[in-house]
Amino acid sequence: MKKQSFLLLFFSFALGACATGLTQTVSKTTEAVYIENKGSDTMVNLALAWAEQYQEVQTGVQISVTGGGSGTGIAALLNNTVDLANASRQIKAEEIETARANGVEPVEFVVARDAIAVIVHPENPVQALTLAQISDIYSGEITNWQQVGGQDRPIVRLSRETNSGTHVYFLETVLRLGDSENKTLFSQDTLLLPSSEGIIHEVRQNPNAIGYDGLGYVPDDLKVLAIAQKIGGVFVTPSVETVNNNTYPIARDLYIYTAGQPTGLVKEYLDWIFSDEAQKIVADLGFVPVAASSNP
Repeated sequence: MKKQSFLLLFFSFALGACATGLTQTVSKTTEAVYIENKGSDTMVNLALAWAEQYQEVQTGVQISVTGGGSGTGIAALLNNTVDLANASRQIKAEEIETARANGVEPVEFVVARDAIAVIVHPENPVQALTLAQISDIYSGEITNWQQVGGQDRPIVRLSRETNSGTHVYFLETVLRLGDSENKTLFSQDTLLLPSSEGIIHEVRQNPNAIGYDGLGYVPDDLKVLAIAQKIGGVFVTPSVETVNNNTYPIARDLYIYTAGQPTGLVKEYLDWIFSDEAQKIVADLGFVPVAASSNP
C-alpha cells in the first residue's frame, strides 16, 4: 500500500509539473505573437488587408487593427501601449518630445503614398479648382458655387475631424498653401466628420457639398476634381501615376511608427509590409506603393 501511495503521489506531481509548464509556455507564446496596430482611419482598410493576408501565411501571429485617427495612434505610441502606430501625417516635434519624456524613441517608416482627392456630387458642373480656390472655399472666403464657375448654390463644406491626420495635412497643405506662417483656419460652419465613409456619404447625398478624402476611399459614383497648383497652372487629377511623377499637388506619405527600432515579430511583419506581396495590396486599394529602400 505504501508503494502504491508513493507511485500515485509521484505521478500526480509529474502531471502537475507538466501541466504547469504547458500553461506557462502557451501563455508566453500567446503574448509573443500578438501585434497591436492602431491609428489612421485613412490607413485602416489597408492595415486590415495587410493583417488578413499576413495571418494566412503566419498562422501563429494575431494582429489587432483599430482606427480612431492618426492622433489616437500616435498618442498610444507616446504612452508605449501599441506596437505599430499608423499615421497619415508626420509626427510633430512636440509629440516626439513627449515620447522621449516617456522613454519612447519614435522610429518612422513610410509604408505607402496617398493622394487626397477633392470630391463633389456628380451633378455639380464644376470640374476643376486651384489650390487657392479650395483654400478660399474652406476658409469661408468663397461661399457660393457660382463664384467658381458653378450654379448659384451655397457651398456645404465637409472635413475630417481635428484628430485626423488627413485634416491636419489638408489644413497645412491646402488651406495654408504650405506656408508655415499662414494661420488660416477652417470656416466655422465646416461640418467635421469622424470617418472617410462619413465624407463619402454626405457628398453622395448633397449636391452642394464639397469634401476631401484619400483616393482609395472614393467610389466611382462621385466626381473627383482636377487641381492646379496655381492660377494658370495645369489641372491634374489624382492617380498612382500623377502621385509618382509629382504632378498632383495634394499627395502625401503614409507612415507607421514604432517605439524604438522594431525587433522580433514586429520587425518581421514590417519587413513583409515592404514585400512585393504587401505592396501589391497597396496598389489594389488605390494607394501608391513605396520601396523598402526609402526607409531606415
